Amino acid sequence: LLVDRRSRVVVVDDGSDDGTGAIAGSVDPERVLVLRRDLPHARQGKGRALNHGFVRINQIVAEEGLDPELVLVCVMDADGHLSRGALGRVLPLFEDRRVGGLQLMVRIRNRQTLLCLIQDIEFYGLTATCQMGRVATGTVSLGGNGQFVRLSALNSLAHEPWSESLTEDLDLTISLLARNWRLTSTPAAHVTQEGVVRIRPLVTQRTRWYQGHMTCLRRLPEVWKARSLSHGAVLEVTAYLTVPWLQVLPWSVLFHVGAWQVFRTIAGSGWGAFGGSVPARAIGVLLWYLLLFFPSITSGYLYFRRARSTGVLKALALGHLAIFSAYISFLACWRALYRILRGRTGWDKTRRAGEVLAPVPAAAAPDAPS
Repeated sequence: LLVDRRSRVVVVDDGSDDGTGAIAGSVDPERVLVLRRDLPHARQGKGRALNHGFVRINQIVAEEGLDPELVLVCVMDADGHLSRGALGRVLPLFEDRRVGGLQLMVRIRNRQTLLCLIQDIEFYGLTATCQMGRVATGTVSLGGNGQFVRLSALNSLAHEPWSESLTEDLDLTISLLARNWRLTSTPAAHVTQEGVVRIRPLVTQRTRWYQGHMTCLRRLPEVWKARSLSHGAVLEVTAYLTVPWLQVLPWSVLFHVGAWQVFRTIAGSGWGAFGGSVPARAIGVLLWYLLLFFPSITSGYLYFRRARSTGVLKALALGHLAIFSAYISFLACWRALYRILRGRTGWDKTRRAGEVLAPVPAAAAPDAPS
């Protein structure tokens, strides 16, 4: 971001105890502004931290006499890195004044470990493909990293555009759509972040995501009332917001019931409905295999289509690991439901490994937009 002289970086140090503020402030004091939040006001959720920075951004824009219509707010986590030339790919898409926000695809940077590779397949395979499909309806879901929003779009919302929802990014998505803004993406750029290296923090992260997603369902009537949204956009948002309730929770039960019934049919005396011949048994085994792994194989193929550095056979083989992601989702979604029923809304920050990275030389930094 600092390569482009038109950009300004506002770092919200939300009560950190690892020297984040001092490190960020030493990079370029003229263009990096560090806002420090201390306890008890700090660590109350990402939404509050973003709103704190939002107030200062509006002050800067007013002081410099800038047009909010031409100012973009890019939300990045501390571990986020934009791909080379990302700004040059993003800025032209905002020439359409109907576009209020853009979300970049996410890649996992430390994908050398198996658990992080599974997360990369999930993010850069199936999730990225779904997001690009939403470009047609203008309903791309904003994320917490690599999120670009037009300042005038944020100002069209409440005084504090980011809510206290556990998924403040999805909540913002709904708010913008309800006010007739289009949300888009691009396959020509992405943002990288650290993957979660241990299973327990990963389940905690996904539980928070699912809980926020599930509670956002109450805002669906706002989408239905938005007259400027096309029928396709309303259907897409409705389908997306109901995923935990109508897909993940029911499928976590039906998947195991179906797999068990097929297994019993295969292993039963005379192979039941499949008969006793070798071809019939082969068909039974194939059906059982497809029931278990077809969604995973699809994820592997989509990952191959996007990450061309991974061969098709390797990607299909790795796709089988996506079934592990499915079980993480099942567990996290049921835990989220339990927390909702118990009225628990605590915000758990994702714990990451903490990379030690060398500074990026100016010559190797992302290209400035044309």
